[in-house]
Amino acid sequence: MTNQEFTALVANYERLVYTVCYRLVQDEATAEDLTQEAFLAAYTHRDSCPAGFERQWLARIAANKAKDHLQSAYSRHTLLPGDDAIPPGLSPPAEDLAVSRSETAAITEIIQNLREPYRQVCILHFLKECTPEETALRLERPVKTVRTQISRGKLQIQEQWNRRSSHGIV
Repeated sequence: MTNQEFTALVANYERLVYTVCYRLVQDEATAEDLTQEAFLAAYTHRDSCPAGFERQWLARIAANKAKDHLQSAYSRHTLLPGDDAIPPGLSPPAEDLAVSRSETAAITEIIQNLREPYRQVCILHFLKECTPEETALRLERPVKTVRTQISRGKLQIQEQWNRRSSHGIV
């Protein structure tokens, strides 16, 4: 993608990217900053944009930037080492963070151990947050096939999660 093509892309989709960011963070200034970050990330990775999916690609980048911001320590007001000035109770309990991390690791392990064709599809969709269309494009499969594989993979993940939970493995 040339610089002129990217400039046209920015002109066409700047309102979309801003709207996606604003809907998630509910703050105008933060949404403006995240819009700039999203376009910077898009520019850096402009060669990985799938042809014909520019809108979805930019919306996904914007959503990921906003989600990253919402999960950051600053926006959650969590205590970081040396931040004794923050009143107690504003950060989530350490136990909740540890459980959340262990559950994420367990789900990631389950996905990585799925059999094909579900493993690749679920890694792209659930872990790398690609849309079914982006996943289909990357794997060179029909979108309908990818949607079916996502659905079946999700069922397998749920079954394995339930098995682990019932055995107290999580």
